Amino acid sequence: MLPWARAPATSYDPAVRTAFLALRLGGAAAIVVAIVGQLTNVISYFDDNPLRDESATIVNFFSYFTIDSNILAVVVLLIGAWRLARRLDDSPAYALLRAGAVTYMAITGTVYNLLLRNVELVEGLGQAWSNEIVHVVGPVVMVVDWLFAPGRRRLEWRHVGVLLAFPVVWTAYTMIRGPHVDDPVLGADSWYPYPFLNPDEFATGYGGVAFFLVLIGVAFAAVSLLVVWVSRRNRPPSAPVSAPSGSATVSRR
Repeated sequence: MLPWARAPATSYDPAVRTAFLALRLGGAAAIVVAIVGQLTNVISYFDDNPLRDESATIVNFFSYFTIDSNILAVVVLLIGAWRLARRLDDSPAYALLRAGAVTYMAITGTVYNLLLRNVELVEGLGQAWSNEIVHVVGPVVMVVDWLFAPGRRRLEWRHVGVLLAFPVVWTAYTMIRGPHVDDPVLGADSWYPYPFLNPDEFATGYGGVAFFLVLIGVAFAAVSLLVVWVSRRNRPPSAPVSAPSGSATVSRR
């Protein structure tokens, strides 16, 4: 059996189960449509601009933290829908994967709305409707699901370090790769997915980048702590388990 499938069966309230099945399947579908829409827009743009480097831009497309976190969210939502259909609580592996997706999507939505909402979309690389789905709708779905969906498992505080591993690896990949990749759209001799990671955007160069990395690092740590804290509160209730006649009800918390 796969590690994310190892968890006891639980009796869920039918209305709650149906609602979160719909939320997970609908959220996953919306995110897939948004990502495919953006990728199709990229490919179409290069069909009309044959001198551009299409392959480099597609690699860049999948190097955005937004795209990576949304792909993870789709995987988590689909696994979560399957688990709900089977009436299974979160397994340890799935709980950690789900917590990571919630953390990264919450940061994606927060950073976009605080720092990037007014940044003009690059021609051929963005669409307003899909941008809203991956930066607003997707994060809201993941946060609501974490707060209220049944089956959530208690995490340990040490798991905060695990949740921070992917952002650290992604940042290292981005900063190492950036100076060695040409921007096939703007013609620059470097490429960074977000302006606050580009040292050329600051008078102080990498000093400005370091400032934003510290701020975002603190935000990641804070959100990770909050996600773990929520998991350690009373989880959303499932339907009560019936006890045999004459016996005491056994709590499944």
